[in-house]
Amino acid sequence: MSAAVETALRGPEAYAFSRRALEEMESAKVWPTPLNYELWLHFLSDPESALGREMRRILDSAEPFTDATADMLAAEYLPRGKLTEEIRDAGRVLDRELASVSSAIARAHRSHVVYGETLDKAAASIEAVESAAELQAVVGGLTTATRRVQRENETLEKKLDASTREVARLREHLEQVRRDAMTDALTNLANRKAFDEHLTSACAQAEATGHTLTLAVLDIDHFKRFNDTWGHQTGDQVLRYVASVMGRTARPPRIAARYGGEEFAMVFPRESRHEVETALEEIRREISSRSLRRRSTNDDLGAVTLSVGFASRLPGEDAVALLGRADAALYASKRGGRNQVTSADRLEKAA
Repeated sequence: MSAAVETALRGPEAYAFSRRALEEMESAKVWPTPLNYELWLHFLSDPESALGREMRRILDSAEPFTDATADMLAAEYLPRGKLTEEIRDAGRVLDRELASVSSAIARAHRSHVVYGETLDKAAASIEAVESAAELQAVVGGLTTATRRVQRENETLEKKLDASTREVARLREHLEQVRRDAMTDALTNLANRKAFDEHLTSACAQAEATGHTLTLAVLDIDHFKRFNDTWGHQTGDQVLRYVASVMGRTARPPRIAARYGGEEFAMVFPRESRHEVETALEEIRREISSRSLRRRSTNDDLGAVTLSVGFASRLPGEDAVALLGRADAALYASKRGGRNQVTSADRLEKAA
């Protein structure tokens, strides 16, 4: 699901939001299937998105909202649907290429069988020739058969070469699709799915090697108030700005992700607590030091600040527990006045 939906379903208003989705579906006389429910959650969480506008157009036009309509919307606008459709397209192309190659191989195999039979007949004929003319006829037949086999081999080689290039193109395309499916479209950081997978893998690797692993959670202060005042487009501008600062700091093996809504996360493998805290303070200071301006009107938006919490992984600790400790440190930063970095380790020692 999108970050907006994830955020809406993980807060105190989640039940009301879910009930509203069901009520809206009932009002539109749409069955509450899992796919329809997911579409309505995305629609209600961001009515001005491309999906939201298309759904509003369909509903306003009184077009029937059928299963086919839902499938079309999912394939076009939901990341999972897009990825599935891309994979299906690639599968169809691969099937076509494999069928074509198989056909070329079968033709070449038949030609070689016929050529073998021709050689056998030629060998028997040569033993029985009684004149130069008969020998010339046998040699001519062998020459024709040899050229036919050469043509089949050349055709097969060209087909295999073309199919190899096509498969390489498909592999590159699917890799790009995979990257797109793991990237937040607004900020170009890793998305929630990519972050979850990376953190789980990083925890397993840290457990196996004994190396350090630190997780930080960063949240834009008073973002809802900012969004309500200036609008979603300006809010998106702020999200991209914060992401750009984080992205410059998050060079591999670090990773930065948009975790949900205005919340971000960073993973720091094999770094000391001091190194992590220094990097996070640099991000916090750089973001809060600039006074932003609204692009459309040049209005002064003031400074944006971040609250940050981070936690170093404990032996045997999984991703969920590590995230919980980092979140606790984040909320300590919020309670402490915002615009600050809090360490879970120091927080726990002080408790």
